[in-house]
Amino acid sequence: MAEDHQPNEGAVPAETQSDNFVDLGHQVEEIALSSESIEETATGDGKEPKMVEEIESLCMNCHKEGTTRLLLTKIPFFREIVIMSFECPHCNLKNSEIQPAGEIQPLGAKYLLDAYREDLGRQVVKSDTCTVSFPDLALEIPAGRGQLTNVEGILTMVAQDLAALQEKRKEETPEVYEKLEGVIESLNAMASGAQSPFIIAVDDPAGNSWIEPSPEDKHGKYTKFQYKRSSEQNAALGLGDTSTAAPEPEIRPEYRAEGMVPAMPAATAALDQDAEDDNIVEGKVYDFPTECPGCMRMCVTHMKMVNIPHFSEVVIMSTVCDACGYRTNEVKSGGGVPGKGRRITLKVNGIEDLKRDILKAENCALTCPELGLNVQPGTLGGRFTTIEGLLTQVRDDLRRQIFDAEGEGYEGGDSLAAEEKAKWDKFFGDMSKALEGELEFTCILEDPLAASYVQSYTAPDPDQQMTVEDYERTDEEEEHLGLKDIQTEDYGEGEGSGEGEDKPEGSNG
Repeated sequence: MAEDHQPNEGAVPAETQSDNFVDLGHQVEEIALSSESIEETATGDGKEPKMVEEIESLCMNCHKEGTTRLLLTKIPFFREIVIMSFECPHCNLKNSEIQPAGEIQPLGAKYLLDAYREDLGRQVVKSDTCTVSFPDLALEIPAGRGQLTNVEGILTMVAQDLAALQEKRKEETPEVYEKLEGVIESLNAMASGAQSPFIIAVDDPAGNSWIEPSPEDKHGKYTKFQYKRSSEQNAALGLGDTSTAAPEPEIRPEYRAEGMVPAMPAATAALDQDAEDDNIVEGKVYDFPTECPGCMRMCVTHMKMVNIPHFSEVVIMSTVCDACGYRTNEVKSGGGVPGKGRRITLKVNGIEDLKRDILKAENCALTCPELGLNVQPGTLGGRFTTIEGLLTQVRDDLRRQIFDAEGEGYEGGDSLAAEEKAKWDKFFGDMSKALEGELEFTCILEDPLAASYVQSYTAPDPDQQMTVEDYERTDEEEEHLGLKDIQTEDYGEGEGSGEGEDKPEGSNG
């Protein structure tokens, strides 16, 4: 998510601008105001302020002096970047790329877009640690030069790169040439819109790459996943050393946090793991060491099991790192894996319904058709809050990405088309009306693990505003959850004999 900044109301003179990263629209306004001021007062050196910084630098082709230009800017929906271009007047070498100017994000991010012809103009930010893939073609672009482009631009660039050496391949390896010709034709057809839909995936362990969303994206069209990086990915980003074996898990002496609730275990005391009892006791807080995904130092995760009336047991987990300030909390369901998924449909008629408790599990999808809202599984993680709290988080997170990169009052700059801005304005307007109880809407939770919950005001009697139904999971859902590989019955007898390979109706955790 975009970081919070101080409000920026109107154009601010360059000399008083505390943040160097300003969107292009605001920079143009600042230059226009500064130029008018110079003309009116006829003071100063008469030089107009520059949007672009220029630096003399060595050309690596002819080894003479060239010019590097740097533009520090912000992208609506995203974050700060540095756009760089180099040009040599002697050998005419040109090059351009982008670099993320923000910090490495606590979690990696992967975006999936089911692209149609109208999506070819969607903006794509590809950092130097990002891989782009097209699963339909079994094609992956490895991490390399950072780019600010769109879907069509990526397709065209890959097709041109593959076609560059085709004549040589035709002579030396005809079989490779024939295979690549088919791939190049498909890429050009995708770029022209003749072949659609197709899937484009952007995967960045640093979390600094992105595909532009749209308020009109339907369920399953645009998906974002966040994940914890592996040790190898952290090492590649310079965040950790994986050359030596990991130390034994323990709480190091310097971790003596006084403000943590419950208090940190004493440095000399063993962690409370209830070694004599394999069962987790309801209401008891457990502490165990973990590695902070932000700074790779050891911190403590607190875990507590609670019982939700008329539902089941859930596990609340909280992690706080005193070293870098990273903190997170999530809710996971307890118990076994049911044989069917569950769909909960709630009609929200007013303020009272917004106060209902809601448990949205990590694998649960949230849909509000009247609001045009689709939250894909894995987007928000597990959350135990109220309907109002969940929708407020979704609205504020989206608003911060799209409008509030500069704080309250920021309107997306000139990178946000007027038509797109009008769509987002309507979307956020409907969300605000719903949260104020002025707009009735339907809230649908679809959880393949039946681990989500909405409070019923009439429990254990049926709630007239809520419908709960079980459904058969799709093959895709079972494959994603890893349930097709689970065998919980006769697995001892089936080893080596091929018996007991049929998947059971339900499996116990």
